[in-house]
Amino acid sequence: MTVPAPRVRRRPAVPGRALPLLLVLALLAPLGLLFAQTDRHTGDDRDLAARERLGVRYLRALGPVTDALTDAQSTAIAGRPVTRAALTAAVERATQVDSEVGDQLRTRERWAGVRAKLEALPDRALADPQAAFQAYAEVTDLLLALHRKVREASGLVRDPRSDSFFVQDAVGADLPAAMVAAGRLADLATLAPGRPAADRPKTVAELAELRVAALGPATDLVDDLRAAVDSSESTDLGPTVLTPLDTYQRSVEALAAFSAPAGAAGPDPVQLGAARRVAQSAATQLRQVILDQLDALLAERLDRLDRDRWLARGAVAVAAVLLAVLAGVLLAALRRARRRLAEADREPAGAAPPPAASRPDPHTVTAGGDLQPVGAGRAGEAERWRPFDAAR
Repeated sequence: MTVPAPRVRRRPAVPGRALPLLLVLALLAPLGLLFAQTDRHTGDDRDLAARERLGVRYLRALGPVTDALTDAQSTAIAGRPVTRAALTAAVERATQVDSEVGDQLRTRERWAGVRAKLEALPDRALADPQAAFQAYAEVTDLLLALHRKVREASGLVRDPRSDSFFVQDAVGADLPAAMVAAGRLADLATLAPGRPAADRPKTVAELAELRVAALGPATDLVDDLRAAVDSSESTDLGPTVLTPLDTYQRSVEALAAFSAPAGAAGPDPVQLGAARRVAQSAATQLRQVILDQLDALLAERLDRLDRDRWLARGAVAVAAVLLAVLAGVLLAALRRARRRLAEADREPAGAAPPPAASRPDPHTVTAGGDLQPVGAGRAGEAERWRPFDAAR
C-alpha cells in the first residue's frame, strides 16, 4: 500500500517582503540631501539679502554726511565761516548706525578715520582757500572709499538680481561720486580767478578733468536707473524713480552747460555754483527715492525666500509623514509574515500515517453501509477462497 508523502509548507519570503521597506528608507537619503541643499541655498540668499539691507541702511546714513560735507567745502572755499550744525548732526546719525551695524559690515575702523578727519576740519575760514580745497578733498576721498567699503562688505556689489544691482550701483557708486565731483568742479571754478596767470593752463586742465569726473558718474547714474527700470518686474520702480530722475538729469545738463569753458576766463563761478546746488538738491531727492526702492526690492526678496523656505520645509514634512506611514504599513506586513513563519515552524513538518488497524478499507463496506475491521474482511475472504480452488 502506498503511503502519501507529507506536504511541505511554503515558507514566506521575508527578504522579499523587507525589500520595499528598504527602498522606502533609501528614499529618505536623497530627500534629505535635496532638502539640505535647497535650505542651504535659500539660507545663503536670505543672509545676503539681509546684509544688503544693512548696507542700504548705512548708505542712507552716509548721504546726509556727503551733502553737509560738500556744502561745508563750498562755504570754506568761498571764505565764509563754516556752520557745522548740519555736518555734526549727520555725523552723529552715521555714528549711531555704525555702532549698530559696523561690526557686521566691518566698517568701524574706516568710519573712525573718516569721523576723525571730519572733526578736524576747521570751523573758521582758512586763510588759504587752496589749502581748504585740499583738506576737504582728502575727507571726501575717504568718504567715497567708505561708500565702496559698505557696498563690498554688505554684498550689494554681488547682488544677483539685475534690477537691484543697477539700483545699488547708481545710489552707492555713481551718485556720491557725481555729487563730490560736481562740488569740486564748482569750488575749483571759484578758485580759478585767484590763481596766478602762470597756472592758468593747469587750472583749465583741472577744470576739464573735474567736468568729466562730474558728468561721467551722472551719466552712468541715468543709464543704471533706466536699465533697472527696464529689467525690473516691480510695477513701482519705474513710476517712482523716473520723475526725480528726469529732474536730476535736467539739472546735470544745466551743470554741464555752465561748466563748459567760456573763453580764457573759464566757467562763471556764480552760475556754476547755483547749478551745482540745484543738481545737489535733485540728487538728494533722487537718493532718497532710490534707497527706498532698493530697500523695498530687498524686503520683497526676503519675504519670497521665507515663503520658499517654509514651502520646502512643509513639502519635506508631508513627504516624511507619507514615507513614515508607508514604512509603518510595510513593517506591519513584515511582522505578520514573520509571525506566520514562526507559527509554521512550531507545527510538525508532516502528520504521521495512522496505524493500519485504524485505517478503514474502502472495500469492506457492508450492505448497511457500516465499515468492518480490516482483519474481519480479510478472514471472510480467506474462508471463501480455499487452497487449490483456483485449480478447479
